[in-house]
Amino acid sequence: MELAAFSISRLPRIYYGSGRINDVPALAANYGTNALVVTGKQSFCASPRWKIFVDSLEAKGLHWLHFTVSGEPSPTLVDDAVMQFRDDKVDVVIAIGGGSVLDAAKAIAGLLPHGNSVMDHLEGVGKNIPYHGPSTPFIAVPTTAGTGSEATKNSVLSVAGRDGFKKSFRDECLVPEYAVIDPDLLASCPPELVAADGMDAFTQLLESYVSSKANPFIDALAWSGMLAVKEGLFTAWEGKEPAASQGRSAMAYAALLSGITLAQVGLGSVHGLASPLGAYFPIPHGVVCGTLVAAATEINIKAMQSREPSNKALSKYAQVGRMLADRPEMDDGSSHAALIELLVQWSKRLNLPRLNNYGIKVEDFPLIVANSRGSSMLTNPIVLTDNEITNILSLRI
Repeated sequence: MELAAFSISRLPRIYYGSGRINDVPALAANYGTNALVVTGKQSFCASPRWKIFVDSLEAKGLHWLHFTVSGEPSPTLVDDAVMQFRDDKVDVVIAIGGGSVLDAAKAIAGLLPHGNSVMDHLEGVGKNIPYHGPSTPFIAVPTTAGTGSEATKNSVLSVAGRDGFKKSFRDECLVPEYAVIDPDLLASCPPELVAADGMDAFTQLLESYVSSKANPFIDALAWSGMLAVKEGLFTAWEGKEPAASQGRSAMAYAALLSGITLAQVGLGSVHGLASPLGAYFPIPHGVVCGTLVAAATEINIKAMQSREPSNKALSKYAQVGRMLADRPEMDDGSSHAALIELLVQWSKRLNLPRLNNYGIKVEDFPLIVANSRGSSMLTNPIVLTDNEITNILSLRI
């Protein structure tokens, strides 16, 4: 078998499994005695696990400082944290939380040794000053199964409002030293969060699989992740034990793989649209993904059938349709239709709201489309016209 050349960028060292959060204090102690722990404001800190965790840090000889993140992180939040802790000689940053917590901590870790503003490096809106590191050693412990931030080099930061943005501080120096994946930490996630995060992970896997930069190595990971979503999303969402525990394990694994795959080969039109939608409107990222993935898949398939019928992504979409529908005998056309219908049904079953629930109107489409052509759109399997991108939005308004 002859393969085209490809490369794989830096990955974290991965610890996966029930109870693996207990390994974090020993891992952190390898870097020194001063730890900055970044969490959300509630959830983990309000649980019995918090005291057990900080007691175990102290048992390993670690002095710890604490910073909390509420909502999606902004450049101001990151800069304030860097200013607050830059003189504390932090040896290691530990983030325990969802994607927003991990993204904030990743940027804080990157800038603590330097003390400058994240706006110096934020792509598209900052000063475009190259970041060369070093970063403070960073350990990422996700408590949700969605963004895969524990495996990526980018910290997504946003400013809300009509003049806002959602952009990345991105560099391989920011990749966590360790990604510690403990499915037990997902047990406190409410069903609506499981739904949105699960569809985020699935969309990242699907978009990576059909990416214009896809390669066989990443295809294998994306396929494995999509199988895990198929097996685990709805059992995790329904919350009926013991199946829910198995579902959470599958989704934690899927989210990790989605972070790895997106970091290596990029994403597509759903995430291209997620950037302006998330910046201009109060719509959760996972809701964007779950709401738009069926429409984006449909428009991509139609565009390729019309203009690029030999595009390899067409057969890949068909493979996914056959797998998810358990219909290996289906031809490509039937499996494309089955995939689109199944994704529509997933969105309905998970009660994911349409765009207009967040104040998005047809007259907003030109602004959204004009700002959708960031890095994610560059690896969509086909270059979409403005009308085609508008059609994605129109199908879910």
